[in-house]
Amino acid sequence: MKYYDKLIFELSKPGRCGYSLPVSPWNTTADALPEGLRRTAAAELPEVSELDVVRHYTNLSNMNFGVDTGFYPLGSCTMKYNPKINEEMASLACFKDIHPLQPESTVQGVLELYYNLERSLSAITGMANFTLNPFAGAQGELTGLMVIRRYHELRGDMKRTKIIVPDSAHGTNPASAAVCGLDVVEVKSKPDGRIDIESLRPLLDDTIAGIMMTNPNTLGLFESEIKEIAKLVHDCGGLLYYDGANFNPLLGMVRPGDMGFDVLHLNLHKTFSTPHGGGGPGAGPVGVAAHLADCLPNPRVVLGADGKYQLLTSETSCGRVSGFMGNFGVLIRAYTYILSLGKENIRMAGPLAVLNANYIKESLKDCYKLPIDMTCMHEFVFDGLLDKSTGITTLDVAKRLLDYGFHAPTIYFPLLFHQAIMIEPTETESKETLDGFIEVMRRIAEEAIANPEELHSAPHNTPVRRLDETTAAKNPILTYRESLCKK
Repeated sequence: MKYYDKLIFELSKPGRCGYSLPVSPWNTTADALPEGLRRTAAAELPEVSELDVVRHYTNLSNMNFGVDTGFYPLGSCTMKYNPKINEEMASLACFKDIHPLQPESTVQGVLELYYNLERSLSAITGMANFTLNPFAGAQGELTGLMVIRRYHELRGDMKRTKIIVPDSAHGTNPASAAVCGLDVVEVKSKPDGRIDIESLRPLLDDTIAGIMMTNPNTLGLFESEIKEIAKLVHDCGGLLYYDGANFNPLLGMVRPGDMGFDVLHLNLHKTFSTPHGGGGPGAGPVGVAAHLADCLPNPRVVLGADGKYQLLTSETSCGRVSGFMGNFGVLIRAYTYILSLGKENIRMAGPLAVLNANYIKESLKDCYKLPIDMTCMHEFVFDGLLDKSTGITTLDVAKRLLDYGFHAPTIYFPLLFHQAIMIEPTETESKETLDGFIEVMRRIAEEAIANPEELHSAPHNTPVRRLDETTAAKNPILTYRESLCKK
């Protein structure tokens, strides 16, 4: 172990001081904490110099993997490059120094950005109106379902308490429906991974509030019968909800509103290049068809007859979903991305994402099992190695990829395939990067036969070896204990 691979507590020496805080003018007897809130023992903090602290956290940051450091083909969670001009715009003082409680008259530029971004997203998706208030894609799902439920309530149609969810859906779909108080009804997929219309028909009655769909679906396949599905659901009085997690390959090419969808949410990090990971920041704007506009959450930004932007609240709204109006810094980044590409170039992103995914798929299907062999959209799914004779699993392949400097794809999802490997390259990766990934994946397939133990014990070159991830998630160790460190 190198000196600076040690934990910060292991570098601690009594008496070392990195920084001395100034004496607070509020630190008086009158302002002292009540006796019951005071510490009875000194805090367990390391005693280290400022230089040791800087080196410790710098070295920790170098252990992190991100889209700025390497290829990140994380299927279903689109790890898209974040252009640095986005960060520059979000850092402008006129944006970062405002306060959410300022009067409308002092933030007209901010409200104009909100309004223009809403109109841009409407044009791109074919929806009539948007709200930018939800803080994440999952909250966007919940908001969209709240809109659907509110629409039926306003019409006095109280029996519609069921939502149809495909068996290939993202896990947040049924979870969001349950949080919204809706009952989930599963519809099966056909062997080609698309919704089985014949299984859908018997489910449609006057209790159905709507159907949640992802198009392209979780297997990266376009629902070719979407117009028929839309007609069936609408004819029974239900609404179509579009999970926009996989909208990236359609960007500028096809609009959900034109497919017949009534509500959609967008994950800005998946399509519009905003940051992703670490639990935030996030943004999940929700768009609706014209007949649902009055059900959008409060407040909404409108352009008044006097040319000024205002905040509008409505009694028919589904309510509030955020304390203020969403993650403004994230929205700036998405708007910058849209303006940077412009309507002339935004339609290039989708086809390039599709091209990159199909290039990898076709280059590897002779050594990895391709359960559905057809042209995909932005992502595709292998079902483990073609030759499984040595017992190498998808987990082994994923861990071995780390040794070669690539982040592993999504594994064991979707649940339709036992050894699923979901790969999504996005449009920004060069052919050289894709070729390097293909070469390594082929090498791993060869190692699986020639030296399976090399994969079983991978990774070998990472800061930590293979972990018990299930135990780590269920019983995380969140505090430092010297006894644990010595084990």
